[in-house]
Amino acid sequence: MTSQTTIDTTGPGSGKPASPSDGAPASGLRGHPWFTLITVAVGVMMVALDGTIVAIANPAIQQDLKASFADVQWITNGYFLALAVSLITAGKLGDRFGHRQTFLIGVVGFAAASGAIGMSSSIALVVTFRVLQGLFGALLMPAALGLLRATFPAEKLNMAIGLWGMVIGASTAGGPILGGVLVEHVNWQSVFFINVPVGVLAVVLGVLILRDHRAENAPRSFDILGIVLLSGAMFCLVWALIKAPAWGWGDGKTWAFVVASVVGFALFAFWETKVKEPLIPLALFRSVPLSAGVVLMVLMAIAFMGGLFFVTFYLQNVHGMSPIDAGLHLLPLTGMMIVGSPLAGAMISKLGPRIPLAGGMAATAIAMYGMSTLETDTGSAAMSLWFALLGLGLAPVMVGATEVIVGNAPMELSGVAGGLQQAAMQIGGSLGTAVLGAVMASKVDSDLAGNWKDAGLPELNPAQLHQASEAVQVGMAPVAPNTPAPVAAKIADVAHDTFISGMSLASLVACGVAAVAILVALLTKRGENAEAGAGVGHI
Repeated sequence: MTSQTTIDTTGPGSGKPASPSDGAPASGLRGHPWFTLITVAVGVMMVALDGTIVAIANPAIQQDLKASFADVQWITNGYFLALAVSLITAGKLGDRFGHRQTFLIGVVGFAAASGAIGMSSSIALVVTFRVLQGLFGALLMPAALGLLRATFPAEKLNMAIGLWGMVIGASTAGGPILGGVLVEHVNWQSVFFINVPVGVLAVVLGVLILRDHRAENAPRSFDILGIVLLSGAMFCLVWALIKAPAWGWGDGKTWAFVVASVVGFALFAFWETKVKEPLIPLALFRSVPLSAGVVLMVLMAIAFMGGLFFVTFYLQNVHGMSPIDAGLHLLPLTGMMIVGSPLAGAMISKLGPRIPLAGGMAATAIAMYGMSTLETDTGSAAMSLWFALLGLGLAPVMVGATEVIVGNAPMELSGVAGGLQQAAMQIGGSLGTAVLGAVMASKVDSDLAGNWKDAGLPELNPAQLHQASEAVQVGMAPVAPNTPAPVAAKIADVAHDTFISGMSLASLVACGVAAVAILVALLTKRGENAEAGAGVGHI
């Protein structure tokens, strides 16, 4: 591995050589590792929170702006698509121009786009600014990991990533609770306006505290064709996953985008072997631990995000909880992630990542199996047990897989590695939602007609059965207006029982994915290049 030194720059691309003092322990605020962690955590919190908080505001936005259901879907899809497609390229920008600069630009842009959404008077403007939020969020996330990698000594990096993961987990799981409170007691605009003061705080802290570290052999040029090919392949893949539930997995349009994605990735891989300074040097994947970390992050996100997708419908539509109550019932999950992430960081520092990662995925598999046993009348205590175990299992995986990916990459590619970590998580989440959604839909379609008939309900024609199936897939009872109460009760029982059977099968599939991830976790090991960060900062 080429020897690496640290460069402290005063502006993008200055290339100023590091002075002897640059490698010395940081004094005061500038470059202090723990203050750096606090600063990036404030910025990352905005992006993680926005991934879930907006879902609670969507019904209010739809009503206020007279939007269609498809329009409202794009509030989430536009954000996710922009984020997923841009992450790796954004990480490369950080490697080239410095992670401090890209982090600050990302924070400013994200906060400004949030404020613009709050002032928007049409659904088109909301979706447009949500896309901008995703683009600026993509700048921010890999830069945060790059700053942690460069600032913390190797022996403290796991603990730092543990706390970083704790912030992401708490923000993601806490989004529905905060969103419910703001929408119910203020308005939907407040869900976005809240990012403005948070962004201002992150910028002030960033200007005062963040120190730009850059490796000696950081990239000096851009692989433009590589960016186009990778972005196009990522777009086709994510677009196919987003549209598959509506188009159907057997539809020609779905497979056209899947094939286009495969071709795009193949062309990208070929081009990367020819270009002088590739966007992602393919030699990076010669590291078995790094490749295992990326695969592990995808599998974890499939099991977690895909499984959790149905839990929100289960709590709200089957148990009849309000969004706030549903969020409160997920507190065991949040709490275990908050408690478990720093503990996982300490454990990984002592034992290495292999055992904690395998143990975390084992706990996740058990939790998903437990969630497959949930019934329409399951009590809060039983639900809380499985949610808590899921949070406890996810914590070491979120921390350990991140450290394995970032720690096994050369310092000059820490931004690309951070982008890989985030892209793997986004793609895994999308795959989980799409694949487990298809499992749910298939099970509901196969069971609903028989369950409906067994309950003695009036026979449905194919169009009515299709409409009823779509409602049942999200736990809704397809009760027509003016339906007699006894019949409505029967329909609700059939709908909820059929939904539970679909959720149970989807949870078992997620359990199987988590079990495979245990084997992948055994291929990981501590970052080979983590020692490059040692001595950069002072704890």
